[in-house]
Amino acid sequence: MWRRAATAALALGAGAGAHAIATSEDPARTLKICRHLPPRLLRDSVAAATIAFDYQYSLWGLQPDSPAWLSAKHDAHLRSANRLQELCFRNGGIYIKLGQHIAQLEYVLPQEYVQTMRESMLKRCPVSSYEEVRGVFKKEIGELPETVFAEFDPVPIASASLAQVHAATTHDGKKVAVKVQHDHLLDTSVIDIATVDLVVNALNYIFPTFDYRWLVDEIRESAPKELDFLCEAQNSERCLVNFRKLSPHIANSIYTPKVYWNLSTSRILTMEYIDAKEVTDVKGIKDLGIRPVDVSNLVNKAFAEMIFKHGFVHCDPHAANMMIRPLPQDSKKWFGLKRPQLVLLDHGLYKELDHATRINYASLWKALVRADQNGIKEYSIKLGAGEDLHALFAGVLTMRPWERVIDPSFGHLVLDGNNTDHSEMQMYANLYFPQISELLRRLPNVILLMLKTNDCLRAVNHALVGGSTPESFEIIARASSEAVFEAKRMEKRFFLYRFIIWLEELLNELHLFGMKLWLHYQQPRRILAG
Repeated sequence: MWRRAATAALALGAGAGAHAIATSEDPARTLKICRHLPPRLLRDSVAAATIAFDYQYSLWGLQPDSPAWLSAKHDAHLRSANRLQELCFRNGGIYIKLGQHIAQLEYVLPQEYVQTMRESMLKRCPVSSYEEVRGVFKKEIGELPETVFAEFDPVPIASASLAQVHAATTHDGKKVAVKVQHDHLLDTSVIDIATVDLVVNALNYIFPTFDYRWLVDEIRESAPKELDFLCEAQNSERCLVNFRKLSPHIANSIYTPKVYWNLSTSRILTMEYIDAKEVTDVKGIKDLGIRPVDVSNLVNKAFAEMIFKHGFVHCDPHAANMMIRPLPQDSKKWFGLKRPQLVLLDHGLYKELDHATRINYASLWKALVRADQNGIKEYSIKLGAGEDLHALFAGVLTMRPWERVIDPSFGHLVLDGNNTDHSEMQMYANLYFPQISELLRRLPNVILLMLKTNDCLRAVNHALVGGSTPESFEIIARASSEAVFEAKRMEKRFFLYRFIIWLEELLNELHLFGMKLWLHYQQPRRILAG
């Protein structure tokens, strides 16, 4: 088995290197880069083999689900997560992106992996030297940064998996943020994707229930777009236009930094500098006179509009990519409190939902909020979960067990963020790990990214308010139902059909009114709680 794996690894590595050299603009430099392929491939192979043997021998002879088996499995998860983390840091680039992706898949992957990656991947990203930054400028623009800008801080103010950001001042005195791609990343990404593919396929070969090949497929599709900063700039502007055209009621509360196109290329992105607080900086947000619950509700509204109405979704909404500032020129204040404005950053990873997928997904969430069992089953099947896994799909989306999903009470989907909720979902994740893997294999990539987006937003809400607010599901209920009814009105133009749709909307408004009354009842208790 391992001889076949080694042969496949060598063939894959050679093929990846040949492809990188053939497609590179600078074959000589890429050939030099490809010299690093053998040690990277060796590190990947050793990591994959070590993880596989660790699981195999740690659980050898133990009765499945026994206390000893569960303890040994937990320890193996932790050791393997640390090995994978170290591999990601040593290889960098696309590997860091993979680790960040894993960090957002709470309850989809074992918790040990999610927690290990979450504690490090957003804080320990690689930093390019200033000489490397100057090299990127020289190649992309033909001039050095100290010539292009009146001032350019050589020390980055932030660093991510694919790039780092420097503060600068243009020659006409405007302060800007300059995003510079890490050197050589465009060439090494081809090799990295191939070697990541090897690791995941090797683990799947040894453990058929560990089928996360979809992660590699997603990275292979999204990486070229994320590496093209002009594509990111276009996404940023399109996002803002969508809010102005399709969601004017909250358009002023959403902002994306202005792009300086004359100072941007596919590897350098110059944007307006934004002075704001990170979305999970609760103390900083309070110091601005903004309530964290208002920030949570605004984030939920923004993404509900993107998902259910725009069909063009920012799929990397972790804390570092969202900032909060007071709404500019805002005259409406209540007891000194200010309204927030959400500033969205890093627009490299977007996903477009076709009309059918968008409406089916909106219909599913409408059914989830209404605890409509038939609707949940119907639209889960339409989205690819299958008749046998529709209940599991509902649980993964809501982080609630099936009994709570179909509970007709208004607050049946609310997550308090307490230890009981957390332990319960960990138990279900471990218990249904093979079924979750099968579900992820079935679902289309666009829905998998919606799951990732949900997990990112859930983490942000947890940091802001300790869970999900009751208002968040009223927000989802309204946005999803509006999208569904709008689609129905476009399809059914006869008077009788439109009358029936009007009746459905009336009943839906009554349900939303009931939710508002319930929220009004809950409000004093939540204010007293903090």
